[in-house]
Amino acid sequence: MSTNEQKALWATGAAGWVANEAIYDSVYAPVTAAVLGAADLRPQTTILDVGCGTGTLVQAASHAGSSATGIDISPAMVEAAKNRVPQAEIVLGDAQDENLNALPGAPFQRVISRFGVMFFPDPVAAFSNLRLATSTGGRLVFACWRGLSENTIFTAGLERLTERVAQPAAPVSPGAPGPVAFADPDLLRGILDDSGWQQISIEALDFVCDFGALNGTDGVEERLAVVLGGPRARHARAELEPVLGPAGWNDLVEQIRQDLRAARDPGTGTLRVPAAVWLVQAVNR
Repeated sequence: MSTNEQKALWATGAAGWVANEAIYDSVYAPVTAAVLGAADLRPQTTILDVGCGTGTLVQAASHAGSSATGIDISPAMVEAAKNRVPQAEIVLGDAQDENLNALPGAPFQRVISRFGVMFFPDPVAAFSNLRLATSTGGRLVFACWRGLSENTIFTAGLERLTERVAQPAAPVSPGAPGPVAFADPDLLRGILDDSGWQQISIEALDFVCDFGALNGTDGVEERLAVVLGGPRARHARAELEPVLGPAGWNDLVEQIRQDLRAARDPGTGTLRVPAAVWLVQAVNR
């Protein structure tokens, strides 16, 4: 997927993320904590958050006293991040091609990301560009998804939509830009090595997306909001609602709701979806 295709994707795809920002922050809290803990942010540390989204890591870094800059390809994400962390520098741009050394805070002591670095058309060029904007001895810390088979978070609640649409999404090619581009740790290590990073560490992190944690509910409506706000559900609705009619679409949504209720953890009564990521660290020498 080219840079322009990524821009087009996130021009529309960001709306669901922004609308459900609090839900995403809640279910991904273990990943946020892991990235921030590994980055060891301290007062006056200069950080660059790549694919900063709505500003979760930028906000946490600012609260830690760090000097935070975020960059994202999506105008909607950038606007949300600026509103959330007005004291930080938030830049609309592509970290693969942007002159990152021209950004405030460069060269950065930390380059961090939560699910923001898997979409580059040329990952070696992107990570080389990031390294060139990192101070000597500076560190790269990010989280990225492992494989689809380990992450039912990508399919929970979407099964009925997938089986109803005329053209399901094509299988993802290994290493292609997208959420699971770095599922293969050997591929990821090679990319970072070719980009000049050293002391590369890739560790498995398993966690649970607890959709009930935010509001103290069973999590069904929270997961449903995320599902319906995502690109696959929006595309499915555009295809199916004209055929089914509004009432038929609402019936399908109710079936999804019932599926999610049936998937609740019997012990807690809440919707808890297992997830699997890599926690990646490297150093610029």
